[in-house]
Amino acid sequence: MGKIELVGVEKTFGHVGVIKGVDLQVEDGEFVVFVGPSGCGKSTLLRLIAGLEDTTGGRILIDGVDVSDTPPAKRGLSMVFQSYALYPHMSVRSNIGFGLRMAGVPKEERNRKVEAAAAVLNLTAYLDRRPGQLSGGQRQRVAIGRAIVREPKAFLFDEPLSNLDAALRVNMRLEIARLQNSLGTTAIYVTHDQIEAMTLADKIVVLNAGKIEQVGSPLELYDHPANLFVAGFIGSPKMNLVSGAAARKHGAATIGVRPEHVSTSPTIGEWEGVVSVAEHVGSDTFLYVTVPDIGDITVRAVGELALKPGAKVFLTPDISRIHRFDRDGNAVRN
Repeated sequence: MGKIELVGVEKTFGHVGVIKGVDLQVEDGEFVVFVGPSGCGKSTLLRLIAGLEDTTGGRILIDGVDVSDTPPAKRGLSMVFQSYALYPHMSVRSNIGFGLRMAGVPKEERNRKVEAAAAVLNLTAYLDRRPGQLSGGQRQRVAIGRAIVREPKAFLFDEPLSNLDAALRVNMRLEIARLQNSLGTTAIYVTHDQIEAMTLADKIVVLNAGKIEQVGSPLELYDHPANLFVAGFIGSPKMNLVSGAAARKHGAATIGVRPEHVSTSPTIGEWEGVVSVAEHVGSDTFLYVTVPDIGDITVRAVGELALKPGAKVFLTPDISRIHRFDRDGNAVRN
């Protein structure tokens, strides 16, 4: 079992509140991703769950047991850090099994667990190599293997892919998703990369300034953001946010429309603008259009769109896909 519950969790450093009364439930077997801008408190919250930081207030429960004052080694959790933190003089086999050896696990059992983890992570052929002989992705898999062999109640990942290049990040993201699906172990994953959040998570927790802005599935957050912060943070390219007369026309202080929900026409539309940048990436064309009295609007069109900088274009938002927000920045539900 690996159910984790946070009840009014707080953390202050001196007089500065970093985590401000967080309530959250992570169900057994769930893959939960903490996402938010730098400084929002996502890594601090993960460290509080791990026991690497002490809570200032509130409770942390694992399978119904309050572990707020329990040391990290007694919580039954395994953490994978941004840095691989492997021992360079040890083999992959020894690195993966190091924690088990320190815990006094017999050699035969230790080897069995190490080899099972290596098989899951496609590391069997590398067990006798040292970290310096591995690629970055392989070294991160070794770090994950070290967590797997402990058979934890939950995995805690703290931006594990941020040191990898773009291609490796994609590959490792797929491997982590497959791994969690096969093991079924609870996982909490911290990232600043919303693409990782959207593709990995069963449930996303959006954090901002130490508070939870919204919790939901990736599509819930994408299709029904609770406020302007979530609307502007989730999605790539970002949602277009428009205020002023154009928003009041739709009965809101601010309206939001995603780039793929704006259509283009050479002759007629709701907004007239001029293309400032056109990005042709094969499968899609991204237009950045300057509209008087509104500002810059991003448009995502499928395939090649024969428009160049300086071209006049008319834009029309899909009325059925417009998001409306009130003066306080909260979503207006119809």
